[in-house]
Amino acid sequence: MKEYYLNDEIYYRTNEFKPDRLTLVFVHGISGSSSAWLPYEKIFENKYNILTYDIRGHGMSKKYSNFEDYEVENFVNDLDALVSYLKISKFVLISNSFAALIALEYLKIRRDTVVANIFTSPEVYLGEGILAKVALPVLKLVSMIIGIFPFDPRPRGHVDYTKHINSTDWDIGRNFADMRNTSFRVHFFALRQSFLCREDYALEKINVPTLIMHGEKDTLIPMRNAIRMSKEIKNSKFVSIPGVDHNTVHNAVKIMSETFSGFLERAEINITI
Repeated sequence: MKEYYLNDEIYYRTNEFKPDRLTLVFVHGISGSSSAWLPYEKIFENKYNILTYDIRGHGMSKKYSNFEDYEVENFVNDLDALVSYLKISKFVLISNSFAALIALEYLKIRRDTVVANIFTSPEVYLGEGILAKVALPVLKLVSMIIGIFPFDPRPRGHVDYTKHINSTDWDIGRNFADMRNTSFRVHFFALRQSFLCREDYALEKINVPTLIMHGEKDTLIPMRNAIRMSKEIKNSKFVSIPGVDHNTVHNAVKIMSETFSGFLERAEINITI
């Protein structure tokens, strides 16, 4: 895997692309970075074309100062720009947590490029229920307070998740490492945007093979949300992961990668890139 930058703003990694291989594009969630996908790069890089990248404000990608910079549409435009720059015409879109919102919005504008979807711990339907009514005012207040402090635009690098194996949703050490890497400003701006994201997901229009995986012990996003999502997508498969919480990417590498492999091998996918 080699490291690059798009327009000195978006950090990304790829292996050597080969035209006879399927391309997998991995998108991480809030406060994470592309380092979350390192184990998957090693597992899949000799069989597939691999693209991983740091979403805006995260890892080694550019940080932006304003709340509006973290609207989901901006993340979508970054993904579209990167895929277009690399001339990837067809690919499997693999998204984790908050990145599910990026993927769903991307599908609305470039559905023709995605030949299959994999959603892990998808952050959907957050705008519904009591949680949203409580969380939104709190996140708005926190965002306003954070916005008063000086903005530090420096990229922070990548978290070494091998130091946080089997960490839980509320593990202080891992969460602090994530927020320190991303910055409190970016973390809370993006988190607030996730609650504001429109919920017209257009799931009924998704017509390619889709895999949805979710941890049974997820304390952040109820598993029932992922099940509901799966029921609304044609040709979708839902897989629950026993004994794992929201950190499926970090804590369930073996079952996740094996399920990915089985799904990709069974799905009828056009591999033209």
